[in-house]
This record gives sequence, C-alpha cells and structure tokens, in this order.
Amino acid sequence: MTGPLPALPARAFCLIRHGETTANRAGLIAGRLDVALTEAGREQARALADREWPQPLALFTSPMARARETAALGFSHCPATVLDGLRERDWGIFEGRPLAELPRREDTPDNGEGWAEMILRVHAALTDCIRQAGPALPVIVCHSGVIRATRLLTGQPDVGQRAPNARAIHYRPLPGGTPLTHKEEIDEL
Repeated sequence: MTGPLPALPARAFCLIRHGETTANRAGLIAGRLDVALTEAGREQARALADREWPQPLALFTSPMARARETAALGFSHCPATVLDGLRERDWGIFEGRPLAELPRREDTPDNGEGWAEMILRVHAALTDCIRQAGPALPVIVCHSGVIRATRLLTGQPDVGQRAPNARAIHYRPLPGGTPLTHKEEIDEL
C-alpha cells in the first residue's frame, strides 16, 4: 500500500485469533474456507472463559465458523456481534494449499483479495467495533491476517509472526508524536 495508512481511534482494544483449526494443524492455507476447530482449538477457546476480563466488554467476531465458535466457547455469557469486515483474507486459488505455497503478501492472488484492500477493510471493521463498543472494551475474535493488518495500522514496523491461537492481544493507545499509535501486548500463558 502506498502512502500513509489511515489512523485507528486512540482507544484500547483486544484481538483474539480463533482456536486451532484442522487447516492450522495440517499446515494449510485456510483463508475463506470454513474449516473447523480441532478439539485442541475448542479447549483453547474454552480457556478464554477462565481469564479475568475487564468489564464491561463488547464482543465482536468474524462471520467464519472458527471465529464464531471460539467466541461462543470463550465468552458464553456475552453475545457477539458478527462483522463481515473481520473475516480472513481471500487467498483465491491458494486456499487449501500448503502454507509453503503462500504467495508474497503484497501480491494479489488470482480470484483473491489484495493486501491493500484487506488493510482498508480491517481498518473500517476495527473502527466500527470501537464505535459500537462505546465505553466497553472491544474484544474481537478474528484471524491471523486481520491481526497482521492491525499491526501495520497501529504503526508496527512489520506484520510480525503469525499470532498464537486463542490468546488475547491487547492494543493500548500511546501518546501522539510517533508512528506507533498503539502498544501490542500478547497475554502470557
């Protein structure tokens, strides 16, 4: 993407990648494929219910089954708002193939979604979550690609490593004046 990225609101929010899926376990590109959680992924999601969460919180999730199930298992007491903009990137012809065949992020795969378009989609979805949450903490169950786009939107120097499954990644706003707008903190196990 050329030019500066749009700024996210200066608010704290939390992202959680869905629990482990059959595609994660097999080392496959899932993208828009609606792959199921493994039993280990369900256990990871259930463990989210055991942690202390700030109250109030507002729960949002991708429409993909793996994210919706993670949200339901980890936050059974809290209804989730489903937002289409939180879905994973469409990897087109590469979906279902081994991760080793993943094209460069900056390339637009045949029948897929471009990286710049995804970044703008994620920006709009996160901004909407923050707006809808009001004073509550937005907790967003999503995908690795959404988290990587968020890293760029918060001023991180790169997209970093694939996010761990079912772990809270907190973004806390920083004072202005630097490219980094939010500090990223991943919960320890």
